Amino acid sequence: MTDFPETRESLIRRVKDTGDRCAWEEFSSMYRPVIYRVAKSRGMQDADAQDLAQQVLLAVSSAIGRWEKQCAETKFRHWLSRITRNAVVKFMTRGPRDVAVGGTGMLDWLEECPDPDSETAQRFDLEYRRQLYLTASDQVRRKIQPQSWQIFQMTVLDGGSIEDAARQTDRTIGSVYAVRSRVMRQLREAVSRLEADQS
Repeated sequence: MTDFPETRESLIRRVKDTGDRCAWEEFSSMYRPVIYRVAKSRGMQDADAQDLAQQVLLAVSSAIGRWEKQCAETKFRHWLSRITRNAVVKFMTRGPRDVAVGGTGMLDWLEECPDPDSETAQRFDLEYRRQLYLTASDQVRRKIQPQSWQIFQMTVLDGGSIEDAARQTDRTIGSVYAVRSRVMRQLREAVSRLEADQS
């Protein structure tokens, strides 16, 4: 599993300031979708996953003032991942045990998981990486010509052929390759900038 960058310390300091609404919105826009997708991957319905994301963000807002980086190995996202994991486990095990015929398979499933912390942490990292890509792609899409994004979408995201993209956009095959390559480079650079901001 790829090791993802740490949330930048300047953002953490700003989020600790309860009056800095912009910092909280930036933080929430990065992590709410991550927490939501982790919850959905654990079998939660949409409304429950939304509630869980809100609960985790509330827990973070009340505890972030006490969070301190102990050493270079201390990672904020690991702390946030642990809060998310605890919220998921608490959600899945809350309430009285089902006593109807057949019982409940969820508690049995939780007991069979070899290391739920590791699985949730890996899922959290995957979803964080996905969110970095989505943020970078949004930045690039707003910056380039619509037809350039259309070519990238057709040939990379949708898996279409270069020839079809050239025909549909009335461009040469060589120019489609060039556009696609340029957009991929810009995406890599945008992800690198986001990662540098986070480190």
